[in-house]
Amino acid sequence: MHKAHNHPSGTLKPSETDKRLTEKIRKAGELLDIKILDHLILTPDGDYFSFADSGIL
Repeated sequence: MHKAHNHPSGTLKPSETDKRLTEKIRKAGELLDIKILDHLILTPDGDYFSFADSGIL
């Protein structure tokens, strides 16, 4: 499962809320035996931040 959302401001840095939500989704996935592969933040100019690539997930 992938989770993605946008940051219209163009900021790629994940907020503390982003990090907490990612952890909650990861824990919920474990309970349901669903592996969370990544959480992506997308910006209007096409850039992205990957929690998996950054070692956060």
